[in-house]
Amino acid sequence: MKKNILLVGGSTGIGYEIAKKLHESNNVYVASRNKGDLEDLDITHLKFDVLEDDISTLDLPDQIDGLVYCPGSINLKPFKMLKPKDFEEEMQLNFFGLIKVVNALIPKLKEADKASLVFFSKVAVKVGMPFHTSVAAAKGAIEGFAKSLAAEYAPNLRVNVIAPSLTDTPLAQKLLNNDKKKEKMSERHPLKRVGTTNDIASIAAFLLSDDSSWMTGQIIGVDGGLSTLNIS
Repeated sequence: MKKNILLVGGSTGIGYEIAKKLHESNNVYVASRNKGDLEDLDITHLKFDVLEDDISTLDLPDQIDGLVYCPGSINLKPFKMLKPKDFEEEMQLNFFGLIKVVNALIPKLKEADKASLVFFSKVAVKVGMPFHTSVAAAKGAIEGFAKSLAAEYAPNLRVNVIAPSLTDTPLAQKLLNNDKKKEKMSERHPLKRVGTTNDIASIAAFLLSDDSSWMTGQIIGVDGGLSTLNIS
């Protein structure tokens, strides 16, 4: 029986790769501002802006078996160049947008048999990195929220977080837009490359599947070893 999987912000990058992996064996719904790269997939696209719209107004099934919240940002600046509004904007997109979506969809998620929720953090929450103060703060909030949510709704819902390192997506193009930059970023990782959308989407697909049915409340580093290995 096909599952109903909702991706919020899944029209490009990692979200698109997840949709591509799942659409043949699941009923995939993507709620995003535009259809992006989804034209070639058999999915239902619903126009949705997480900063402005109420997801409960969308035409979604009564039961949602899997939810992935994909919106994110890469705003890497020295702390002295950031204003409080920059932190507020990061929190609105990464954290409060997630809160609004989950809050609205809890009834539909509880209709499923142990629905799986997948959120995204960053390696910079675990490993202190310069210029990451605003995004690390927002993603850190997601990690704390996910663990508490997982505890509160066990065993009915499973909640896990993927924490990637730098991944080759449209969002990261400024950091990877030439060979020299890409080589420099690759060398920072023990596995000597940056991530691909497939690397991350494969873990998301696993977490949405029954193969991960005994996993909840986990922060999973998919980061080329950056968060755990020191090989210098």
